[in-house]
Amino acid sequence: MSPEDYHHMARALVLAQRGLYSTDPNPRVGCVVVRDGEIVGEGWHQRAGEPHAEANALEMAGAKARGATVYVTLEPCCHHGRTPPCTDALLSAGISRLVAAMSDPNPQVAGKGLAMLRKAGVTVECGLLETEARALNPGFIQRMIAGRPFVRLKLAMSLDGRTALASGESQWLTGAAARQDVQRWRARASAILTGAGTVVADDPSLNVRLPATERQPLRVILDTQLRTPPSANILQLPGPTLIFTAASDLHRQTPLRAAGAEIAVAPRIQNHLDLQAVMAELARRECNEIHAECGPVLAGALLRAGLVDELLIYLAPLLLGDKARGLFQLPELIRMSDRIALEILETRAIGSDWRVTLRPQSCGPPRALTVPANTI
Repeated sequence: MSPEDYHHMARALVLAQRGLYSTDPNPRVGCVVVRDGEIVGEGWHQRAGEPHAEANALEMAGAKARGATVYVTLEPCCHHGRTPPCTDALLSAGISRLVAAMSDPNPQVAGKGLAMLRKAGVTVECGLLETEARALNPGFIQRMIAGRPFVRLKLAMSLDGRTALASGESQWLTGAAARQDVQRWRARASAILTGAGTVVADDPSLNVRLPATERQPLRVILDTQLRTPPSANILQLPGPTLIFTAASDLHRQTPLRAAGAEIAVAPRIQNHLDLQAVMAELARRECNEIHAECGPVLAGALLRAGLVDELLIYLAPLLLGDKARGLFQLPELIRMSDRIALEILETRAIGSDWRVTLRPQSCGPPRALTVPANTI
């Protein structure tokens, strides 16, 4: 690959980033069309059901696309979905070379698009800036490969690792800049997840409050015993709310349905919600990224279950004391070998606070995927 190839793929990645908040459930994709060293077309996928990045870039290029090189951050699709195959559009435009950052993990594509172009005589190369391309779509990739969404758990804590006073008071632990930063993470998610304990205790809205917000993520409550009050703030706002419960009693579900909630009865493991089944259902609903904001019980259960892919921890320069509440409810460790290891990916100052991004390291097979019934 030449320096020019890297330059143009980097531009395609910048374009793909523009769809960060809007393409769900589709991946974020950017495309650049280059002929004789000059960019003659560029585009990105903006919303599901609308033209893909390749179609937008080819439309801009027009007749100049013939004989051109196309740089795209994800393998072109070769199947009929909400839009026609991009491979057909590329071949009709007469391109001579295609450079893809990565192959498409969607089983309907998965290398078939690249093979189709090669068979038609197009020079095809794949893998340029793949790491950067994969970072744009962790949820889409994981849903296609593993059958579950990418779960990002957001928590805020004091310097002594506490999330709230013993009374439950926690507003505001972090500053305005950190809270605004959280809004952007919410906005990119397919769904915002919490437990019934948080709904009852804090009555959160869990919506996106950014200027010009066009899409509200699905709000998801894990509520084993249907403790969510129909008057909860989360049910008074525009946008859908889904409640997972183990209570199949229609009489108990009726007030929540009347308040606008959708109820999904999840399987039990003993007397608890099966978190694996919850995640499988969210994947079936095409949820790519789950943004979890919850209390220590559900946070601990997700972590122990091996369902947390990334943690966002906002660290406030405060001390709350040893009687305050902790981050995770986890069982006592008898051996240091049982500890949960985390890898720090990034630390960044956000106003007067720090945001630490971490990834759990593999600690063997996940533990039981359950949550105590009286807590969510």
